[in-house]
Amino acid sequence: MVKDNVGDNVDVSKLPVLNVGMVGHIDHGKTTLLQALSGKFADQHSEELKRGITIKLGYADVIIRKNKNDYNIEDGEPVRYITFIDVPGHEMLMATMLSGSAMIDVAILVVASNEGIKSQTREHLIALEAKKIKNIIIVQNKIDLVSKEEAVKKYKEIKTFIKGTVAENAVIIPVSALQKININKIYECLADIKIPDRTNSGDPFFIVARSFDVNRPGTKINELNGGVLGGALKQGTLKIGDEIEIKPGMVIKEKDRVKYETVKTKIISLYRGSHAISEAIPGGSLSIETSLDMFFTKSDKLSGCVAGLAGKVPEISYSLKVKATHFKEVFGLEGHVGVEDFRPGETLMLSVNTSVTIGKVIRVKDGVIEFQLNIPVVPFSGDNVGIARNINGHWRLVGFGEIA
Repeated sequence: MVKDNVGDNVDVSKLPVLNVGMVGHIDHGKTTLLQALSGKFADQHSEELKRGITIKLGYADVIIRKNKNDYNIEDGEPVRYITFIDVPGHEMLMATMLSGSAMIDVAILVVASNEGIKSQTREHLIALEAKKIKNIIIVQNKIDLVSKEEAVKKYKEIKTFIKGTVAENAVIIPVSALQKININKIYECLADIKIPDRTNSGDPFFIVARSFDVNRPGTKINELNGGVLGGALKQGTLKIGDEIEIKPGMVIKEKDRVKYETVKTKIISLYRGSHAISEAIPGGSLSIETSLDMFFTKSDKLSGCVAGLAGKVPEISYSLKVKATHFKEVFGLEGHVGVEDFRPGETLMLSVNTSVTIGKVIRVKDGVIEFQLNIPVVPFSGDNVGIARNINGHWRLVGFGEIA
């Protein structure tokens, strides 16, 4: 499903897996860096190619190898399976950025040497903190465009910027993605990061980040693939042949009413990158081919849903209680803009796993906000929630919390 460097002689199920998010300000070189790291250009959506920015989540899978000289993806002993997730840097695409953050174990924060710390750099760092992502690598990109003195100056600015943040102890690697300088140092850092604890037991829950049709125009009917779900398995195990259900599911419009209908289907095949597997456990991104007609999955119709074994996925909810806190100031804006307390009656954007919904504040008491949602979610107690407020026509991250 996704091109990678996985050889036929490598059993990917035996390798430790990391999901690595590429974040940072627009035009600081995230997608070019991803191409240097993986050999894959992740922006494949036509509008992305036309505008030169990342709109949807892009993916690339590689195996990091180690030989006697360095870490690479060409030759040597396989040591890690990496799924790279390229998330948008543009300020108007914060919802997609938060959805991508729900899937990652490690973040690579990209800062261009010729521009330094920018508004979305600050906003993305605080988003990582809101999503409780502690493993962060900072790539000081585009060192080929500045003098040695300017590169050192920008390095010191980055050190000052991260002081007192979740990234305070993050390694900073000077890189030229275009010239492929120090790419091996990034592989080395990724190979050294501790693999997060995974929960293979319990009911499996798969968070859907993308859904799509992989068939090319003109494909013969007997050669068509079923609709595909892309995302990450939070816990449990899924295998080929499992009967699954997807919630909230499909949007059904009847006159002036909108309702959601659970989708039920069967797993036809499982892929980690381009490698077919028979059983999936948490870690890395996965593609699930289902028995669904591709009509139901094309154009991300099921993105933001949760999939699991039939009868095991919790009921959807149009209300939510979140134990929340807000930041002191709004990040992503030039200058200092304070964050006001949450108040009843206001409307906020909530990021729950890979889903994004709008919630009206019903009540605020003892740090717990009660929301009425216009798009239902599948709530899991303790899950992290990003909270954004519409400021001057743009959604800005202003706080975070967890489902009570």
